[in-house]
Amino acid sequence: MITATQKMPWFQGWKVRRREGNASGRTLLEVLDSIQPPVRTINKPLRLPLQDVYKIGGVGTVPVGKIETGILKPGMTLMFSPAKLTAEVKSIEMHHQGLQTALPGHNVGFNIKNVAVKNLRRGDVAGNAQQDPPSDVRSFEAQVIILNHPGKVKAGYSPVLDCHTAHVTCRFAELREKLDRRTGKKLEDQPQILMSGDAATVKLVPIKPMCVESFFTYPPLGRFAARDLKQTVAVGVIKSVEKDQSSKLPHKVQVCK
Repeated sequence: MITATQKMPWFQGWKVRRREGNASGRTLLEVLDSIQPPVRTINKPLRLPLQDVYKIGGVGTVPVGKIETGILKPGMTLMFSPAKLTAEVKSIEMHHQGLQTALPGHNVGFNIKNVAVKNLRRGDVAGNAQQDPPSDVRSFEAQVIILNHPGKVKAGYSPVLDCHTAHVTCRFAELREKLDRRTGKKLEDQPQILMSGDAATVKLVPIKPMCVESFFTYPPLGRFAARDLKQTVAVGVIKSVEKDQSSKLPHKVQVCK
């Protein structure tokens, strides 16, 4: 694990090839040392999917979640979608330590005033109200692969989608294109059915308000798994979204200071 041994002559070590540079070694410690840290998208607008919301005595409402992109600071005004709420961040903590700046990858709790716990829920997304705030979507186009469905998937099929921390039923409104799984080339327009092993471009419509993003803009908010029959029936990435612009109109937003 820590030092190479001569007692396993059959083990020739490990090698990995990657764009950042090849690596090789013989021990577990060398494997850990060779891991490249992920690139943190600090320069993008804030996206923070909520994992839970707590009410703490003497503090108030404390949403918690992992920052996927952007930064979070005290004094920042947040927009919560699809809750249609704005609120100011009073303080931020991570592992019981106060923070003045929270970065992508940080699991944080932050205090907001005058917002009831019941008005926020797991699956809501927080963003900077002044910089490309999040909004719920009317529909979105996705590229999916049907993994394990015992029957035929047709337009109208409505599994539950798990995307970031959201858990929302979505309807396959249109089956737009059937694709080759390996090359991505179009095989058929407007297919009538999809079966296990098929890849396709589809239009999905959330049954309840949901905030998602294009995979190409905000990757953590643009990939999902579809579940039905107590199993994962499909996985996919979101290519584009049709946002509900009414979620950004002032008369639709409850402002909490």
